[in-house]
Amino acid sequence: MGELKRILISGASIAGPALAYWLQTYGYEVTIVERAPALRRGGYGVDVRGAAISVLQRMGILDQVRAADTGMTGVYFVDSHGRIKGRISEAGMGNRPELDIEVMRDDLTDILYRLTKDTVHYIWNDSITAIQETEEGTEVHFAHGKPQTFDLVVGADGLHSHVRRLTFGDEAQFKRTLGCYISIFTTRNDLHLKHCQQLYTIPGKTVGLYSARDNSEAKGMFIFKSAPLQYDRHDSEAQKQLAADQFSRETGWETQRLLHAMKEAEDFYFDEICQIHMPAWSKGRVALVGDAAYGPSPLSGQGTSLALVGAYVLAGELKRAQGDYTKAFAAYEQEMRQFVEKNQKIGLTAAGGMVASSSFQITLQSWMLRIPFVMNAMFHMISNSIAKAASVIELKRY
Repeated sequence: MGELKRILISGASIAGPALAYWLQTYGYEVTIVERAPALRRGGYGVDVRGAAISVLQRMGILDQVRAADTGMTGVYFVDSHGRIKGRISEAGMGNRPELDIEVMRDDLTDILYRLTKDTVHYIWNDSITAIQETEEGTEVHFAHGKPQTFDLVVGADGLHSHVRRLTFGDEAQFKRTLGCYISIFTTRNDLHLKHCQQLYTIPGKTVGLYSARDNSEAKGMFIFKSAPLQYDRHDSEAQKQLAADQFSRETGWETQRLLHAMKEAEDFYFDEICQIHMPAWSKGRVALVGDAAYGPSPLSGQGTSLALVGAYVLAGELKRAQGDYTKAFAAYEQEMRQFVEKNQKIGLTAAGGMVASSSFQITLQSWMLRIPFVMNAMFHMISNSIAKAASVIELKRY
């Protein structure tokens, strides 16, 4: 098996640039192809915990990421009139002060892009249409660019990975739905929230508002339970209508104002809340990393940490195997599998707690919020399980 030189990564969000950083550090020639014309804006705060903190440190960007911390102080539950029913601190949500980091998703992608833009070749506004293994390597066809041959291809292209579909088949066989949909968008901080989030829950639905950019703006959020919906993933107007239909009759709290803001939003995000479970993360000369391989769902708070650690381990094992990519991919899976499974369990728990199914569940939640001892005990338990899952892997020095 010859020496590997050229590697193509699909996806310029978090896993892709993180993987590219390590690969170019180890002497590989790396290209990233991204369907979007530039870095994608928008999104919520993402958490970095446990082993992923060590990865940022080894990349030399931990201080930069810490400086971009959202500084959130907690989550407030409100009733239909906006009256506060109770509060959960950031520590109660699993974020340990001085240890864990919460950062806006696009702040982290900016940092990773700046770290790699001079050493990695970025192709914007293009995507892979076919991957064909040859004796020389992997021939890749693009929607716009000329075909090129690479030694390896890595899909870091998210939950609905195109590389995964081309290599492993339809995503339906790997997707485990959690029965909810989520939409997120930027809006004005009309409630003047200061480093906090407010949530309004009704049976089967949650409306949220989250201060961002040092309170200069806010992120609106709608989450709802639903049977599987059929929609075009690239038609944001149709997706806005789907979300609006679910909440159009709800007059409590800020719901109607946020529905109006959602219609105007340019950075609207909508997706099913689901996980990706695969028996193998590689096939031939193609491998997957991050959400494409093992998405734990947006509600888990662990997707970013899995992406950063997965990128570090995959690149490290490729370096260690000295060109034997079959051996490297097997070692990558062996190192990551338990870490992934523990963190995916966190996602399953989070999905169950984020959207109350019934009025009884909401009443129970309200009662618990009034009794700090009960709430603190419950969230201390959740916080401990998140911290354990985030640190269950021991990072090698490659």
